[in-house]
Amino acid sequence: MDVICVFLLWLLSFGVLSNGLTANVSSRPAVVKVGAIFTLDSTIGRVAKIAIKEAVKDVNSNSSVLRGTKLVVKIRNSNCSGFLGLVEALQFMETDIIAVIGPQSSVVAHTILDVANELKTPFLSFAATDPTLSSLQYPYFIRTTQSDRHQMTAIAEIVEYYGWKQVIVIFVDDDYGRNGLSALDDALAAKLCRVSYKAGIPPGDVHWSVIMDILVKVVLMESRVIILHTYPAAGFLVFSVAQYLGMMGDGYVWMATDWLSSVLDSSSPLLSQNVMDTMQGVLVLRQHTPDSESKRAFSARWNKLTGGSLGLNSYALYAYDSVWLVAHAIDSFFNQGGVISFSNNSKLQSLEASKLHLEAMVIFDGGPLLMKNILQSDFVGLTGPVKFSPDRSIVAPAYDIINIVGTGLHQIGYWSNYSGLSTVPPETLYSRPPNRSSANQRLYGVIWPGKTVRKPRGWVFPYNGKRLRIGVPNRFSYKEFVSNVPGTNIFKGFCIDVFTAAVNLLPYAVPYQFIPHGDGHENPSYNEIVNLISTGIFDGVVGDIAIVTNRTKIVDFTQPFAASGLVVLVPFKELNTGAWAFLRPFSPALWGITAAFFLFVGIVVWVLEHRINDEFRGPPKKQLITVLWFRLSTLFFSHKEKPMSTLGRIVLIVWLFVVLIINSSYTAGLTSILTVQQLFSPIKGIESLKDGDEPIGYQVGSFAENYLTKEIGIPISRLKALGSPEEYATALQKGPRKGGVAAVVDERPYIELFLSSQCKFRIVGQEFTKSGWGFAFPRDSPLAVDLSTAILTLSENGDLQRISDKWLTKSLCTTDNTEIESNRLQLSSFWGLFLICGIVCFLAFVIYLWQIIHKYRVAVSVESASDRQGISHSRRLQTLISLIDEKKDQSRKERKRRKLER
Repeated sequence: MDVICVFLLWLLSFGVLSNGLTANVSSRPAVVKVGAIFTLDSTIGRVAKIAIKEAVKDVNSNSSVLRGTKLVVKIRNSNCSGFLGLVEALQFMETDIIAVIGPQSSVVAHTILDVANELKTPFLSFAATDPTLSSLQYPYFIRTTQSDRHQMTAIAEIVEYYGWKQVIVIFVDDDYGRNGLSALDDALAAKLCRVSYKAGIPPGDVHWSVIMDILVKVVLMESRVIILHTYPAAGFLVFSVAQYLGMMGDGYVWMATDWLSSVLDSSSPLLSQNVMDTMQGVLVLRQHTPDSESKRAFSARWNKLTGGSLGLNSYALYAYDSVWLVAHAIDSFFNQGGVISFSNNSKLQSLEASKLHLEAMVIFDGGPLLMKNILQSDFVGLTGPVKFSPDRSIVAPAYDIINIVGTGLHQIGYWSNYSGLSTVPPETLYSRPPNRSSANQRLYGVIWPGKTVRKPRGWVFPYNGKRLRIGVPNRFSYKEFVSNVPGTNIFKGFCIDVFTAAVNLLPYAVPYQFIPHGDGHENPSYNEIVNLISTGIFDGVVGDIAIVTNRTKIVDFTQPFAASGLVVLVPFKELNTGAWAFLRPFSPALWGITAAFFLFVGIVVWVLEHRINDEFRGPPKKQLITVLWFRLSTLFFSHKEKPMSTLGRIVLIVWLFVVLIINSSYTAGLTSILTVQQLFSPIKGIESLKDGDEPIGYQVGSFAENYLTKEIGIPISRLKALGSPEEYATALQKGPRKGGVAAVVDERPYIELFLSSQCKFRIVGQEFTKSGWGFAFPRDSPLAVDLSTAILTLSENGDLQRISDKWLTKSLCTTDNTEIESNRLQLSSFWGLFLICGIVCFLAFVIYLWQIIHKYRVAVSVESASDRQGISHSRRLQTLISLIDEKKDQSRKERKRRKLER
């Protein structure tokens, strides 16, 4: 019985296992079908068809992929039509197609990917590079090639590398062209560059006349850097017309996106000589695929297949890898138990009566799992690593940068998202730390259009017959800087001469005309004239325009041609010597401390000498006179009292040193006062004005008003506009009490010119802003850069100084022996001396006091021993006073000296 049970269990388990194996095998069908949609007769389509067929052969002959299941790819032609592409996609949805390779065109992709979303069928495009085909909008779309977002970033970095600021874009006006242009616009903006003109080409067949009309407008533009983002037929026609118009010559820069490299790579041999001649010097981008053994083997195999009549381009490689990507994903799908099954779409059931038979379209139930496996793929194909980033982009995007020279393609470098521009293949740099510094960005030399190796400037003045409208302030005052010849548009002055000299140094002609701004009766607002540049009224402004922060936000300035900054101008009064001039060298505090130390040192010396020196003894009145006389006499070293104690001599030596310094300083200060004319002003600089409440003058139209109110915080009610140097002088002479101003705040060049003829005023304090004058132009104007270089040249060769001497050198006032009131000697200049003297006096007094206390203790102990009843407090005090006042016997040597003196 047990044997029978075991046998039955064995049969049952065998049957279960057999059924399980049968189910697993049956989940892998004999054939799995994949669709492909692209334009068969296009440059990309011709190579893609061959590549896809070869990839299918390789997949089916490889036992490690699909394992017994045959991959079949059904190819259909979309003819670059969104409508036909949609029809072909709908037909696929009626069959057992589980994925579609394609579409090739970005325009077609936008049309049919909504179908993919609805029916959950993955679409893998090897050529739709439109950056707006995002995974958020189309979750069942995956791009197996590089996005144009990376290509446009590469172009922007090339533009930045060569120092250009503006480009013109000629693009096909459809989803592919417009969205590529938008990506380029963003990439250029990140590099502080911009697209100055956008020329759209109508999609479809384009005629010579259409391209001619477009390029005639382009040739009138300022920029000479042209980006061509279109399809091959229109692109070649653009080059042909451009050569006819002379736009392929010296000074132009042409860059084409990878549509051109795909044509050149697939043309074997290259295009005809006539076609190549129209593209000399053009820079072209090509999708970079790393060199590998498998790629070289496939290239050799390709030559045998095509007989050398069709070259291998990067899109063929991406199409080949797309087939392998689908194969790997399907294999993983089956390994995970995926089953190919379809279900009806409930939304289409109501359309059964329709002749379109849309109800036949079915949803692929395994679509989400297959899409997941596609995104998780990770293998090495002919194009390098086939792996996707979190945003569903191919990892490690890179481009080759090619220069068309003669009949060949000269590679000048690479661009990669990892390290930018380099002359080293990107895969070599991946093992190194990323380095995007400007010093690390390199490209080989380029042969530019016109067969020149000199980098084009990238812009010219537009050939539209217009001259630059240069605004010039029509000033009422200080016409030495800029002035209008009455009744004409002719201007003269320092600023005009500098501009003219700088323009003459430019290597090209600058057509311009001066246009006055202002009525000439008062100075115009300089903020207003600068704002007219941003509104397009002026193409530039020339004059005494200060470079300040709020203006640099809306325009670009040249290199400053004159230093400037705000200063304070004040009136002054002369300080005559007078009867009390002898007191002016020292400040009151210094006089007070000096007098106090005279008395203090005298008292200390008297205390130290009183017991041993007869000169310091006698009646109190005599002692007081002695103390005062002794201290004052030290000024002249004529005192007769000779200190006898060591401490007294030390104190006297230190005091005599202090007296020597004070005496010398006083003599020098008094000499300066009596020999140099002294000027006085209660205002010492901008801080004095800020803390006061008196009115302040400023020049009409100057930025000083805005600076004083917003930066310094002075109320606008205190400011008074002044229009001319004469008004400056009148307002300053009147003063704030008579309707004038306490000071004028203006830029240094104006004040220096004013002071050359007005001798009653002076600049006080330091210049409290640092700026300069420059010529203003629109943002990113290349003329501002070139004029800056010319201004530096004028400065270096001395022409700028000669122009300044011509207009601004005036010297009618002499100020050689005049100075604004010099600061009196303050206590801070001598506190060290007084500190040393005070410390020495204090230490001498402490030592003397210690000696007296010692003698006092000895005397008290002796008296206490002789008087058994003790010593009273009054007796102790008498003993202390007697010790202080008693006469100490002179030494024998001293008595002998005294006798000799008598």
